[in-house]
Formats: sequence, structure tokens, C-alpha cells
Amino acid sequence: MTDPYVKLKIINDVGYIEFFHPAHNSLPGDLLAKLAQTISDAGNNPAIKVIVLKSGKDRTFCAGASFKELININDEATGKIFFSGFANVINAMRKCPKFVIGRIQGKTVGGGVGLAASTDYCMATKFAAIKLSELNVGIGPFVVGPAIERKIGLTGMSQIAIDANSFYSAEWAKQKGLFTQVFDTTEALDEAVKEFAENLCSYNTEAMKEMKTIFWKGTEDWDNLLAERAAISGRLVLSEFTKEKLKGFK
Repeated sequence: MTDPYVKLKIINDVGYIEFFHPAHNSLPGDLLAKLAQTISDAGNNPAIKVIVLKSGKDRTFCAGASFKELININDEATGKIFFSGFANVINAMRKCPKFVIGRIQGKTVGGGVGLAASTDYCMATKFAAIKLSELNVGIGPFVVGPAIERKIGLTGMSQIAIDANSFYSAEWAKQKGLFTQVFDTTEALDEAVKEFAENLCSYNTEAMKEMKTIFWKGTEDWDNLLAERAAISGRLVLSEFTKEKLKGFK
């Protein structure tokens, strides 16, 4: 079994940030912290002009939060710290002065949808169905909600948040504005991501930085907002309802 990792590889001025966890690329706290730091470091690295966010293996982009860690949360402070992990990654992408391109090769759930929504330009395969499953376990997509709502609107976000049992197709996500393009194969996706990212590297980096600032205008309060949302999730995860639900995942 491959060990979890976050790694950065620079090819032709493009910084490829890849994360992996053997449990369907779910993200425990330590991996989230490393991912946030890697994104911040890449944003400050003069050798990188554009960033690509991807995950390892072929099937699942990201299964969201680590249920193993969720089950072991026993107080609100710990809960807030755990859910702040996704907040920190979202804020790292928001503050990064470089465009972040999402490469979504497969299904993505919960926090993973938030990561995809926080990229500046997101490309996927037809296998990249999305689901917000948080309500199923008695919490909600509070931390990732602002990022998802920013991309697909309140109507789209509330639809998938309330319908917590259903996967929505990659084509649906494209129609709503989460994905820009959907490809039939991972190979076609990778080729398109490479070509697009390297083409962006030929543009004026200062112009792209200024454009990104404009695109994210109105999110300046997200450090506080997402921390508040993490506290809500940290409280709800302690409820009897959620504790009982999580027992089924042991």
C-alpha cells in the first residue's frame, strides 16, 4: 500500500501539486496542512508561473474528510481544528498569486468538491461525478460551501447539499460552471491540462496576478468566515446523531 503524500513537481514553469491517500484520496489533518503549505510555497516560488492541483491514482479525485479522524473528535476545539484544515487549503488557493488549475480525474465528495471549486480553472473527465454527503452524517458543507456557492451559485450548491445521497454528473457540474471542460479519458484530460497550463506560462505573470485578485474580490473576509464555519462543523460532529452515523463507518 502506498503511503500518503503531497508532492510538488515543476515542469516547464508549471508547478504540479499532487496529493494522495490510500483511502480514496481522503484528507486527514496532516495532509491538509501539508497541502495548504505546498500551495502557499508554490505561490511564492519564482520558478513557477502556473499551478496544477491533482491527486494520485486513476479513480477518485478526493473522498473528502478522513472518517477515521472524524470518529475520534471528542471536543469542539479539536473539531474546529480538523475542519479548519479544508479552510486553510481553500484560503491558500484564494490567496495564491498564481492561477490554480484543477485536474479532476474521478469522483469527488464533500471537501473534495470544495477543493475543485477553489481552483481558478477546473477540467475533468466524464467520471468526475460530485457529491456533497455531509448532511448524511448530521453535519453540512459549511466550510466548503462559500467556495462551491461562488462557482455554481446558491441554487446549485443548495441542491447538491440537500440531496446528499446523490452523485451529480461531470456534465451537470460543467453546466453549472464548476468544470470548464469534460474529457472522455484521463489521458485526454492530462494532455489538455498540460497544454493549457504551459500556454498560460507564456502570458504576463503580473497581468494574471491582477486578474486573480479581481476574480476573488469579495472574499477578503474568508479567513474569519471559514473559521466560523469550521466551528459550526466542529460542534455538530459531536452530536449524538453524528456519533451514531459515524459508528457505521468504523
